[in-house]
Amino acid sequence: MRYHTLMEGFPKERKYKGVIAVNNSKTLPKRSEIPAEYKWRLEDIYKSDADWENDVRKVKELAEQIAAKKGTLSQGGQQLLDVLKLQDELLMTLDQVYVYARMRRDEDNTNSTYQALTDRATALSTQVYGAISYIQPEILAIPTEQLEAWINQVPGLDHYRILLDEITRFKPHTLSAEEEAILANVSEIASAPSKIYGMLNNADIKFPMITDENGEEVELTKGRYVQFMECKDRRVRKEAFEALYATYDKHRNTIAASLTSAVKADVFYARTRKYPSALYAALFADNVDISVYDNLIATIREHLPLMHRYIALRKKMLGVDELHMYDLYVPIVPEVEMKIPYQQAVETIKEALRPLGEDYGRVLAEGFAGGWIDVYENQGKTSGAYSWGAYTTHPYVLMNYQDNVNNMFTLAHEMGHALHSYYSNQTQPYTYADYKIFVAEVASTLNEALLMHHLLQTTTDKKQRMYLINYYLEQFRTTVFRQTMFAEFEKTVHAKAEQDEPLTADSLSEIYRELNVAYHGPEMVVDSQIDLEWARVPHFYRNFYVYKYATGFSAATSLAKQILEEGQPAVERYLQFLKSGSSDYPLNLLKKAGVDMTSPQPIREALSVFAEMLTEMEQLAGAN
Repeated sequence: MRYHTLMEGFPKERKYKGVIAVNNSKTLPKRSEIPAEYKWRLEDIYKSDADWENDVRKVKELAEQIAAKKGTLSQGGQQLLDVLKLQDELLMTLDQVYVYARMRRDEDNTNSTYQALTDRATALSTQVYGAISYIQPEILAIPTEQLEAWINQVPGLDHYRILLDEITRFKPHTLSAEEEAILANVSEIASAPSKIYGMLNNADIKFPMITDENGEEVELTKGRYVQFMECKDRRVRKEAFEALYATYDKHRNTIAASLTSAVKADVFYARTRKYPSALYAALFADNVDISVYDNLIATIREHLPLMHRYIALRKKMLGVDELHMYDLYVPIVPEVEMKIPYQQAVETIKEALRPLGEDYGRVLAEGFAGGWIDVYENQGKTSGAYSWGAYTTHPYVLMNYQDNVNNMFTLAHEMGHALHSYYSNQTQPYTYADYKIFVAEVASTLNEALLMHHLLQTTTDKKQRMYLINYYLEQFRTTVFRQTMFAEFEKTVHAKAEQDEPLTADSLSEIYRELNVAYHGPEMVVDSQIDLEWARVPHFYRNFYVYKYATGFSAATSLAKQILEEGQPAVERYLQFLKSGSSDYPLNLLKKAGVDMTSPQPIREALSVFAEMLTEMEQLAGAN
């Protein structure tokens, strides 16, 4: 199952707000009032709920069958093959069951029928994963030489070579059954820091009232904070900024204790499993060398003068004597009226993605017309946007479309995920159709890059052009520079924990401040409040994850550049990448596509695009 989402807040800071264009009323329509052509067609998964019930029964039967084979994998290659084939059938059917129930619920979360189906599907998933939990430990217990002999001797087992290699790759870091049982039992304790932080950050922490641009008293919330940071009234931005961090400052020692405990848990697991470091352990799952992480930080550091130029430009265009941290999100280009109805967005995206060739265009058109997309907001519908689906059907995209540029880019982004899934599912067997998170954002971001290129090629209005360039520059700032700064913070903090250096609220703030000063440069006033920003970043509890945003964006930008400059050869490499699923490791797949992420070159190529856009923006701003 794939579930690609765009979340509000970190890291994209996209927002979905307003009322859809389906009706002129300010009241959201009911689901039944949305025209059929704007709804996805979940009947392509199951024609009726009764068909879903049939597969629920099938999943239960298959789970019983596979559970009964526990303890047999060491008996021979045929027994191993039988279980692996049964596992594929079980999980493929479970995917379909779960996806259908959840997506039906997402249509209208107030629908009790699909609330119940989703709950049942979730319970069924727990049951299934319990039934197959013995498979990996039993495979790891088989001597490597014996496993290799079976693969060569038993017809059909060779199909699972990549899967088996991936499992056995973890053998040096897998403990005895008794030790693994102990680690499993302490996993809930180890996850406590994240849970505690989540409860504090999402439930207990309360922010004060502030005065908005209309002079009205409003409660500050995390969701409203992003909006306040974009407010044209600088007093509002400053007041929201200071109020937010004053609130976190009251909890600084508690949050420092939770983050430090989470970091120590990462170090504990890495040491216990005999990894050289926590960073090595986190990257091992994707078979990514530490050099990729280090290259990213080193290359961004090398190009920080570009970031400093952008900060200077922002200061100039805002016309302020001092640029503060609360001035980073307010638009530097006056808002431009660019109303883009859904059908116009569809046609624009089709045109923008023409460089990807006829076949990509054919599938894209099929997706837009073939019941893949749930377009508009309705009462009870899940907010935001995502791409999802099961192996056995075409992909799906959930939108809450508003008539603006942001939503057009979101649509292009999600269709990038959808076509990645489509090509992978069409080409790969179920075993290897899913793809790693490391490469997941490449296809979606590449679509955005091509859309931006098309808009800049076809836009003649100077204000619109400046608006688009600023939009693109902000994507680089928040996704490449900012996420790399986060990644460097994580690396530094974990290294200090591994050297048994104490981590406190003060030391964490000191590390974070030094990074902000380095990344933002001399034209930025680094307000003391920002030293505490580490306290409000939930991604730090998902260790060494954020760097993937920056590498994915860089890889996509580099590939888009190759496609526009080379044409067909680059397109063929890219389509092969989309078709590859997890048939190879992420770095190998990207290298075949034309991007070597073990080298700084793709990041440099991406930053060359940033430099071009920045230079043009400087020229346009100077001409004003």
